[in-house]
Amino acid sequence: MARHVRHPRARRIRFEAMVQAPVDGRRILRLPAAASKQLSSRGQVAVNATVDGQAFQTVIEPDGEFGHWMNVDEQAGATVTVELEPAEAWPEPRVPRDLRTALADAPPEVGALWEAITPMARWEWVRWVNETKNPQTRQRRVEVSLSKLGSGKRRPCCFNLAACTDPELSKSGKLVAPGA
Repeated sequence: MARHVRHPRARRIRFEAMVQAPVDGRRILRLPAAASKQLSSRGQVAVNATVDGQAFQTVIEPDGEFGHWMNVDEQAGATVTVELEPAEAWPEPRVPRDLRTALADAPPEVGALWEAITPMARWEWVRWVNETKNPQTRQRRVEVSLSKLGSGKRRPCCFNLAACTDPELSKSGKLVAPGA
């Protein structure tokens, strides 16, 4: 996780919530509607977070229903106390191996643009590639990403930034309810 960076005009959002274990066994926390509404976007939001006293920086994910969710550490309790504050700087995304390899093998101008775009834009490319479980669709998205970056596109287009794009946790762009 990245270091804690305080946004100069940030407003702290405090709440308690229950940790959920959805379909793939990962522990997530769905933000209460009132907390989610205080965020600046219905899409991803970079935040400085504190969960039960553990501070870290992360990106809050959209749930596809105008709310948000976040991954929670295995050590967190069943009910946690959370403080969120919008971060000025975005942490770097974890670039999946297939996209990382393709970027390394791409022409220099593709790699140069990848390095020049903001971390927020890199998050969007990663989300778009990761959105599908289908290996052929995923490979095609990696290829299209390189092509678009090669033609100077700084962001992928034409996908819903407020949708839940985690293929293990979503159905039709919405976060799956626990046990669904």
